[in-house]
Amino acid sequence: MEFLAEMEPSLRALWYIALPVSFIFLLQTILTFIGSDSTEGLNADFDGNLEGTEAPMQVFTLRNLINFLLGFSWTGITFYDSIDSYILLIILSTLVGLGFVWIFFFIIKQIQKLAEDNTFQLEHALQKTGTVYLSIPEHKQGVGKIAISVKGSQKELSAVSLGDRIETGSAIKVIGVEGSNLLIVEKI
Repeated sequence: MEFLAEMEPSLRALWYIALPVSFIFLLQTILTFIGSDSTEGLNADFDGNLEGTEAPMQVFTLRNLINFLLGFSWTGITFYDSIDSYILLIILSTLVGLGFVWIFFFIIKQIQKLAEDNTFQLEHALQKTGTVYLSIPEHKQGVGKIAISVKGSQKELSAVSLGDRIETGSAIKVIGVEGSNLLIVEKI
């Protein structure tokens, strides 16, 4: 650490921020990849039901502070000799630090999209159009089959008609759901 003693105080302060923050960032990254930063199985002293809600991303967290300080300190160190105005250097470093936090938010949002629940529910087929695969008897007197695309996936589902018989190959529209596995359709 002798090299720090010979530096100007402002540059030394940036190094005092950069070194521990870089170590903590490296440690966080390693723990993230081996899965040790997971909160799975941890119990809290309070009850909170966040199931199915869109909880906002936390702005003031240790991880975001580390990301900010990482961008801030290394930008300051990198441009210390290039930028004469110390105020301009601090402004640039702050903007880069905020950029690091924004990039982290962006990456997390993209990862959260991968965790989307794609389990099929009949309600997703409402108001969608498809074709009759096996003819559907009139007035709910029997069950037929339809082929329909829901969320980019082709499905073959059981269906009934409230009106006339719908022949194989006819275009249909889903107008309702009956029970847990039956769609109500009409010819279009």
